[in-house]
Amino acid sequence: MRKIGIIGGSGLYEIDGFVYKADVEIETPYGRPSDSYRLYEYNGMEFYFLNRHGREHGTPPHKVNYRANIDGFAQLGIDSIVSFTATGGINKVFRPGDIVLSDNAIDMTSGREHTYYSEGTIYHIDFTEPFCMRLRDMVKKSADKAGVYMHDGGTYVCTNGPRLETAAEIKAFDRWGADLVGMTLFPECSLAREKEMCYTNVSIITNYGAGTGKTKLTVEEVITEMTKAGEKLKRIVSCLPEIYNETRDCGCAYALTGTKISKK
Repeated sequence: MRKIGIIGGSGLYEIDGFVYKADVEIETPYGRPSDSYRLYEYNGMEFYFLNRHGREHGTPPHKVNYRANIDGFAQLGIDSIVSFTATGGINKVFRPGDIVLSDNAIDMTSGREHTYYSEGTIYHIDFTEPFCMRLRDMVKKSADKAGVYMHDGGTYVCTNGPRLETAAEIKAFDRWGADLVGMTLFPECSLAREKEMCYTNVSIITNYGAGTGKTKLTVEEVITEMTKAGEKLKRIVSCLPEIYNETRDCGCAYALTGTKISKK
C-alpha cells in the first residue's frame, strides 16, 4: 500500500473517512520522536501523522528532536513527507488565514542538531531547491482538487524561537526577500534530504510579522487562524490519494550521490 508522512498538529488527523489503525512507537539512535506516529488508512493509502510539538504542545521549536522525527519516518518506510507549519506574514500580499506553498527557504536557526553526518562519513548535500518539486506539485494539485486556494511560492525564513521576532528583524528579512517567517522548517527539511526523502512544506499565515501589523502579536491569534484553516488543510490531505504518484523522478532518492566529502 502507498504511504506518506504528515507532520503538523493533532487536528490534522481528525478527517472524515480516515480509518485509525494504530499508534506506532519508534525508538531511534537519536532519542525518541516528538510523539507516536498515528497510522490511518484512507482511499488505498497509509497516512502516518506526527505531531511535531507533541500532543500537549509541550516541546518548543528549538527543542524538537528533528533527527529522531525524520529517522522514525525512515524506519517506517516513508519516502515522502508533507509538512504543515504556522508562520507570520512578511510579504504584504499575504494575510492571516492564507495558505502558502513555499518554494525556497532561509535558515537562521542555531544550536540545533542539524545533520546526521557530523563526524566520520561527511556529506554536503545540495540544497539549492529545499523542497521536492514532485511532491510540491502533487500538493498543489490536491489543493486545486479540494477547491482550496494556495499561494504558489514564498520564501520561508526560519528563526530559532521560542520568542517571536523583532520589528527590525522582520524588516531585515523583508530586504533579503523572505515572504514568511516561522520556527520549525529547519533542520527538518534538510534532515529529510539527508535521508533521501521527498519533502515539501505548506504554511498557514497566522499573523502579520512584527511591525507589519497594527496590533501586538499574540498566541491566541495563531491558534485562531490555525483552527480556521484546519478544514481546508484536511481537504487537501484527503485529496492526496487521488493525486499521489509513487514514481520518484525528482532526484531526492539520490540526494547523497556525489556529495560525500570524507575519504572514509
